[in-house]
Amino acid sequence: MKRRTFLRSMAATAALGSTNVMRAFAPLPKMKITRVRAYAPPNPNPLFNQSDTVVTIETDAGITGIGEGGFKDTLSQSAGRLIGRDPQHIEALWQDMNRAFFYPAGREKTDAIGALDLALWDIKGKVLGMPVHQILGGAVRNYCECYNTAGIIPGITPGMSIKDRARITIEAGYRAFRFGAVDKPANTTFNTRERISHLREECEQVREGVGKDGDWCIDFHQRFDLSDAIRGCNEIESLAPFFVEDPVRTEAFLQDLPILRNKVNVPLAAGEEWGNRWDFNKLVEDHSIDFVRATLPNVGGITEMMKIAAICETHFVGIVPHFTGPIATAALVNCLSTFPGQVLMEYNYQGRTLEHLPVCLDFKNGKLYPNERPGLGVELDYKRLTKFAEITEPVTARAQTYFRPDGSITNW
Repeated sequence: MKRRTFLRSMAATAALGSTNVMRAFAPLPKMKITRVRAYAPPNPNPLFNQSDTVVTIETDAGITGIGEGGFKDTLSQSAGRLIGRDPQHIEALWQDMNRAFFYPAGREKTDAIGALDLALWDIKGKVLGMPVHQILGGAVRNYCECYNTAGIIPGITPGMSIKDRARITIEAGYRAFRFGAVDKPANTTFNTRERISHLREECEQVREGVGKDGDWCIDFHQRFDLSDAIRGCNEIESLAPFFVEDPVRTEAFLQDLPILRNKVNVPLAAGEEWGNRWDFNKLVEDHSIDFVRATLPNVGGITEMMKIAAICETHFVGIVPHFTGPIATAALVNCLSTFPGQVLMEYNYQGRTLEHLPVCLDFKNGKLYPNERPGLGVELDYKRLTKFAEITEPVTARAQTYFRPDGSITNW
């Protein structure tokens, strides 16, 4: 099906000229996924090795969805499950990609499924002529508040005191100033007890910089054992941090965070390296954390993110997503704009235009704004990308999908 034919079909079935709302409730013509491609951006992030892979899903209607995440080996198998399928059945496709093979998807594969899921949602929005946040029920906030993590803020210069950096960040419109408890270069000796001895002093400067009513947060970077995390949190309690991020090792979250919660009074945020709703469920349900660091595409895409958001809303836990790539950040704005709980987004692009994304993020004065562009609201400059994977054949070898009598997917 060609794009022109597809759009004519849309016009006939949805009564072209009516509102987007009418189109959303009209039956949509069928379409098929024909190809999935993966590209490297101009300057791949060497630290977050999967975070900025650009993924596209092409259809026989001429509609292309854009996602971000994964790599060749983690994308290929799941992408092959999409070939020949209708991209508009997003939940069914997610279940198939996640459950068609013997071993459950680990974190790297879940990240790749998330990249494909973002592209499927982008297609859905483009088909309907609506931004994804409208499809998800509409925005409940005017903008997403941010804290800066690595971007350049005008006025901040090398060697400037942490107090002045904090002040300038708040003056630039960001909701909070964030800094690391570990101000040491990589590949050098790190003494946790020595760092905690200096923690209070630095936090006092930050509190003075943001002002009495300003907000600040600190990242422990998972480098403290439980006993040091307890000591560190208690040292800074009276300075009222917005949250302490990743206070213990990810591997110890389920064991150590409930203990930490019972021994400290500062708000806790955790989970930037985690995967899906089953990872977060117990910690959220027991209020062992105050903010989840769930992010895209790590958790498996928008499909999974909205389920995590529902768990958080149920227990009045906020969402502070870790940053990944710019397309995933645009997707976060779309889905978290619809979340009624507390949101604070980590952001490091400072409004600059990225050469492979001439249209992407709407950022101003420390805030990210939802927009009315269809889908995720991003556009690619393919000339700036380097293709490294292409999937055009369906993957059926060793895939076994079972169905209940009603047609829904069940496990092996």
